[in-house]
Amino acid sequence: MKKLIVANWKLNPESAKAAESLARLEDRSGVVICPPTIYLAPLKKVLKRAKLGAQDAFWIEEGPYTGAVSPSQLVDLGVKYVIIGHSERRYLLQESDEVINQKVETALKAGLQVILCIGEDLESHEKGSDQTRLFIVDQLGRALKNVKSKYFKNIVIAYEPVWAISTSNSGLEDAPDESKKIISLIKTFLKKRYLMHNPRVMYGGSVNAENFDEYLADDLIDGVLVGSASLNPREFNKIQT
Repeated sequence: MKKLIVANWKLNPESAKAAESLARLEDRSGVVICPPTIYLAPLKKVLKRAKLGAQDAFWIEEGPYTGAVSPSQLVDLGVKYVIIGHSERRYLLQESDEVINQKVETALKAGLQVILCIGEDLESHEKGSDQTRLFIVDQLGRALKNVKSKYFKNIVIAYEPVWAISTSNSGLEDAPDESKKIISLIKTFLKKRYLMHNPRVMYGGSVNAENFDEYLADDLIDGVLVGSASLNPREFNKIQT
């Protein structure tokens, strides 16, 4: 299966016009572009080769939930992928594993491809590899609780070493070999616990034009989740499989 390159624009850019311009420059096959929700509709008309992704979805399809956007509404806008459980939402917005699990289930039932983000925090990382493995396995188990096996083919795991991403301010950098060990662990766990035949796992730790090849060149890794580098089309377009 072809590797995915996912652009997570986060709360950028500043206008629909700028979003459309950026999308045209990054519109290529094998790419998923995840803009702020407000730009999904105009970008649907702009993108010809890249797939459209959302940065989040609510866990209930309709009702009195001010400000929420349901998975079915995203599908209606032409969205194919949705990021769920991103570290910024877990820590800044206090999203629990239970909420993330509900979002995963609802998004899958609506027909979306789910990019499920997992990853250990600085505290777990500093306690060593055994604690990291326990943290990762527990987080995966909670996120996938009661998810039916027929949906497994529509799940991509994005491994984010939270302590090493640019927004963590830890000052630490990830070692690719260490992340590859965790990704191997994730795949082994998914195969044994959920009998997934060919689980897909991406890497998402501050990927840029200088370091992407350390991850994409490895057959173990099925893609990359790109944050700030995706806002610079010259840099982003260097990130290729």
